[in-house]
Amino acid sequence: MSNDRRAAEMQLHLHSQTNPRLHEADGPLMIAEGRGAIVIDDAGRRYIEGMSGLWCASLGFSNERLADAAYRQMRTLGAYHTANHRSNEPVAELVRLIEEISPIPSCRIYLTSTGSEATDSMVKLAWYYNCARGKPEKRKIISRQGAYHGSTVMAAALCGLPNMHRAFNLPTQDILYARRPHYFREAEPHESVASFGARLASELEGMILAEGADTIAAMIAEPVMGAGGVFIPPENYFPLIQEVLARHDILLLADEIICGFGRTGNWFGSETFNIKPDMVSIAKGLSAGHMPIAGVIISDRIYQAVADQAASIGVFGHGFTYSGHPVTSAVAVEAIRIYQEIDIVGLARSAGSHLLSSLRQKFSDHEFVGDIRGVGLLGGIEIVADRKDNTPFAPEERIGAKVEMACRRRGALVRNMGDTIAFCPPFQISETETEQLVEVVHQALEDVLIK
Repeated sequence: MSNDRRAAEMQLHLHSQTNPRLHEADGPLMIAEGRGAIVIDDAGRRYIEGMSGLWCASLGFSNERLADAAYRQMRTLGAYHTANHRSNEPVAELVRLIEEISPIPSCRIYLTSTGSEATDSMVKLAWYYNCARGKPEKRKIISRQGAYHGSTVMAAALCGLPNMHRAFNLPTQDILYARRPHYFREAEPHESVASFGARLASELEGMILAEGADTIAAMIAEPVMGAGGVFIPPENYFPLIQEVLARHDILLLADEIICGFGRTGNWFGSETFNIKPDMVSIAKGLSAGHMPIAGVIISDRIYQAVADQAASIGVFGHGFTYSGHPVTSAVAVEAIRIYQEIDIVGLARSAGSHLLSSLRQKFSDHEFVGDIRGVGLLGGIEIVADRKDNTPFAPEERIGAKVEMACRRRGALVRNMGDTIAFCPPFQISETETEQLVEVVHQALEDVLIK
């Protein structure tokens, strides 16, 4: 890239999840091209992309079939909307394909452009549903510490991550934050995994009773908490909390934005963890990250109440300009067809098994790795200062961030959430590339921590 363009980028572009003053000085890593699990910067340097960009490039970074699908649709109908009883053929095919694999039987699908919009839409639908039932006082939402649900006002308020809240003055008065299901850090000494799951369900019920179940509309939860640190819940966690929620007439909203479309070794994380949600948000893998499209899968129970209420008013007064955009929908249709052809579920299980075994082989005895966790093609390692008692490093040391930068210097892109290093590579990553990725992280740990 020319110096003029780089200077303009640094001077004019406000980046997401970035330190603006540091960016003014250092500028961006400019990615010029990519294929499979490899991306190449504007200086020609190659990197193994261990995070699928932002958890989403399931089919790599340039897929000709997806490009062709977009091109064909652009030449036929490049723009339209789905408001006021309008639609288009790609949307009709897309909702059919989603329904075929949906974790909710007898569902309806509402399309949005981003996962944050899908989160906001689920919350609005939960409120709308309760108003339709004559229970408008049921409006509080239970989220969890460490959760990530997006960056729009409501979605960010639901996040249980401090940096999503600091200085934004978000409306959090109707949001409750339950304990995260992070056994490694939250379990009591000698507490079994099953006992930990049961305790969290008991704590959740205590929170509900203290707040008043008649004031709570829903709980939102990621099957695997991604941006919080790749937390894998205990096997009994979701079955137990669902019993609690059902007992108190509280909806369960599954945030499948990272976990959906094969990532956990099933089409949806809800299947992996025995979740029976009332609504499901989808994004990222829906188009393999190639187009901004997302949506909400809605149970028939919710839909019927919403439809009756909207009919009595005369309109369902919610929507986005790009809901059901023909081009993004056409790309999502092609992505799902590719997933079906390559057996994305089987591929996630086999590639994920290799990733997890590689992580265990490399880090099980590492003096600075306290925990290795994963499910499907999704994993993480947690860095500790002292493995004997899993003492964490002081946050101000920013060890995870230093390891992430050391990985970049060695030719791999990963993501740190505090001192957890996450792995979420494209499904096409080869076994050799997986082993190279893990080796780079191992070398980066040595660079940062071995004196």
